[in-house]
Amino acid sequence: MKVVLNRLVDTGKETLGALTIHDEIKESFSCKTLELSWKDNKTNVSCIPRGEYLAIVRFSEKHGEHFIIKDVEDRDYILVHAANYHSQLRGCIAVGKSYSDINKDGELDVTSSRDTLDSLLSILPDSFYINII
Repeated sequence: MKVVLNRLVDTGKETLGALTIHDEIKESFSCKTLELSWKDNKTNVSCIPRGEYLAIVRFSEKHGEHFIIKDVEDRDYILVHAANYHSQLRGCIAVGKSYSDINKDGELDVTSSRDTLDSLLSILPDSFYINII
């Protein structure tokens, strides 16, 4: 199984991307992603550097069941969790079904984030590598 997050557009406020899961033969799942813009990997205001990372299932009171991305240079607690708006992120990755300007602020948001995260949790193993490109 191969998990890839392909960053597509960085608007200066947010980064839009696509996360895909491939089995040995074909793509088996895809969804949209939302991250903060690249700001030199600064804590709380930037997405993380491109690279390959170990992701592990985690539970917290705030986010419920989600994934944590391990061993990010100079960063801790980078999560893949449910969120709709870039303003809800501090370096983490939100997943969703599609893009829409839900709150009418002129920026694209992700829809159906909790449902999309639940789908990922049911498909992916408890630990896997994610390649961010």
